[in-house]
Amino acid sequence: MITLELRYAPSLPGAASGANLHVIQRWPIFACAPMLPAMSERPSRKPLGFWACWSLTVGVMVGSGVFMLPAVLAPYGLLSFGGWLITGGGSILLALVLGRLASRTTRTGGPYVYAHDAFGDLIGFLVAWGYWASYWIAIPAVAIAFVGYLAVFVPALSGNAVLQAMTALTLIWTLTLIAIRGVRESALMQIATTLLKLVPLAAIIALGFAAGSADNLPAVNPSGGPVLSVLAATALLTMWAFAGLEAGVVPADSVADCKRTMPRAVVLGTVFVTLIYILATAAVMLLVPAGSLATSTSPFADAARGFGAWGPPLIAAGALMATAGTLNGCIFIAGQLPMAVALDRLAPAALARRNRGSSPYVSLLIAATLSSLLLLTNYTRGLVGAFTFLAMMSTLATLAPLAVSMVAELRHSWRSARGWAGVALLAGLYSLFAIVGSGFEVIGWGLVLLIAGLPFYYLGRRRAATPAVGAAD
Repeated sequence: MITLELRYAPSLPGAASGANLHVIQRWPIFACAPMLPAMSERPSRKPLGFWACWSLTVGVMVGSGVFMLPAVLAPYGLLSFGGWLITGGGSILLALVLGRLASRTTRTGGPYVYAHDAFGDLIGFLVAWGYWASYWIAIPAVAIAFVGYLAVFVPALSGNAVLQAMTALTLIWTLTLIAIRGVRESALMQIATTLLKLVPLAAIIALGFAAGSADNLPAVNPSGGPVLSVLAATALLTMWAFAGLEAGVVPADSVADCKRTMPRAVVLGTVFVTLIYILATAAVMLLVPAGSLATSTSPFADAARGFGAWGPPLIAAGALMATAGTLNGCIFIAGQLPMAVALDRLAPAALARRNRGSSPYVSLLIAATLSSLLLLTNYTRGLVGAFTFLAMMSTLATLAPLAVSMVAELRHSWRSARGWAGVALLAGLYSLFAIVGSGFEVIGWGLVLLIAGLPFYYLGRRRAATPAVGAAD
């Protein structure tokens, strides 16, 4: 039997080395073995890889809104592609900086972690507060959009507010339960919905470039307005299509080789989405005459008529997958952010609790409950305005974390890496352009949302001041 022995050698003059050793204790090795797993609270194998992070980046960005953009951009003609290039380029700059920031940490939280490390507890908490609120506020809005597309296949949903609300709630809680089951299960759902939502977009792109006509294309600048004004207008319209690009850098603690995986996923995902948006818009313009496109309420469905009777249902199914993927990603992030703040002792410890599937189940349940209550108020006639105000308040909260992250990188790289400092500066200016372009009303309500988080911050500070259990005296 292999044993571990403790021996004692008395100091005797002239004794040879190792002589006269007395065994005073002996332990069988197998008796110590069961204690080894207790040295690590988490499994060494992380559940998320490159494709999970990539699908989180792509899946949250590509939502149902993309299916309306060709009609919205049609009045601006071919100059609208300039808007895509501005917002696509700006978003790629943001992704590059986020990737660089992600390469320095293994902590979950994404923009919250970057803000916290650069500017301290208060700024970090406010970024996390607003960012988290923007996600759980977005959840009911995306669920409502899903129900709207589902009505194409289930006509009974049309005009029935109660059935719509129940369907949306069922969807929210189904995806929440999948997320609670485990991080891996939520990631598999994200990958599946992302791939499925890309099918109709790829089909339209193929049809447009194979069977479309250049005669359908609009004029370069049909509005006749100044070129710079048109470019600014189209950039403001298209920038929202890139909202959520930072999602792929949030779950660092669950990502294998996160310092290498997340930067690649967020940058390649953003480049991919930019190309998809530009190609899909061009394909729709090739398939639908400019005059009809400008007044279309379903431009992709109109473009899909080239596939025959099953074309419009294909687009509706794609929109369903787009909203389901965005919703799944929002629910996932809404669980990860409070956990990250709680791990830094700025939020109740319960928010950091995880089950065997590494899922922050308490945070997920709270986010789903808040989203459900908000959804129900949206279906209450007297409170619809409140939902609109909350949605506006959350808009700034999706932009502010990116701007703060860019400043954090600028501060870090200013003296040591001037090239990256230049990239961060350009990305920061783009973030500022996006914030100003959102309108002063949105900025005002966004500030209200951030101020509302201050009481929770000071409550959290009490916990941070409390010594941890087992801390040294």
